Amino acid sequence: MNDLQQLIERHQYTGRLGTAFIYSICVSIALNFFWNPGHIYSSGITGAAQLVHTLSTRYLGVDLGIGELLFALNIPLFILAWFKISHRFTFFTVIAVGLSTIMIRVLHPVTLTTDPIICAIFGGAVNGFGTGLALRYGISTGGLDILGIVIRRATGRKIGTINMMFNAFIVIAAGFVFGWPYAFYSAIGIFINARVMDMVYTRQQRLQVMIITDRPKTVIDSVQHHIRRGITIVHGAEGAYRHNKKAILFTVISGYEVGELQEAINESDPKSFVSLSNIERILGTFYEPRL
Repeated sequence: MNDLQQLIERHQYTGRLGTAFIYSICVSIALNFFWNPGHIYSSGITGAAQLVHTLSTRYLGVDLGIGELLFALNIPLFILAWFKISHRFTFFTVIAVGLSTIMIRVLHPVTLTTDPIICAIFGGAVNGFGTGLALRYGISTGGLDILGIVIRRATGRKIGTINMMFNAFIVIAAGFVFGWPYAFYSAIGIFINARVMDMVYTRQQRLQVMIITDRPKTVIDSVQHHIRRGITIVHGAEGAYRHNKKAILFTVISGYEVGELQEAINESDPKSFVSLSNIERILGTFYEPRL
């Protein structure tokens, strides 16, 4: 059993390293091929690094590398993650941001186009895919991700307001530095980045599941074998067509677990009725895998 566990952990370790490398390529392509040529600012700490780079180059005559600034601005957040989240999580975050710093320097800029709309859309899409993929496999890309996890664990709330305020600052800065049309282009890029990231990263989505079945024990055993979730049983339900006795099962899962839930239902009771609905907020305990 220990050998199997070690094999699984080794596989996860290798997979996360590979995912960190893919993310670093995505962010460097977005930055060097689209955002910089189109004068588009990204969201979060990456956008802050771009802003510091632009201001230092323009007003101080000092060319501070964006990759190096990205790593430096993340150092306080690395320390926060080390003490508040986990050492393993921090290790992979440092790897992801470190590889990004290297790849931003190694992948030399290629000006495919300077059209700001194209640069905003494709830069946001490429970076959103890389960020969502990293988050999906348990790797943070640094920046506000870390702050979001810490605040959510402490209060149960998301940092949507903080994110919006920080990104609004980036957009306004783009307006002052490059002109107000570029502020709106940057806002488009930030929106595209967030939408693509949400499509790829589904772990943060919470779904309420209702299962109507006449085989509750079999379904419960199968679901709990596949995913670690508590289930509430409502006995005494009755089908209106044939008036046969049924049970209603309620649980809450993450969007990342939908595939496993479907597999469990197919194995235990393919004829059951299952509905899923989005949840805005959960009060109480909701298990999240260790990062």
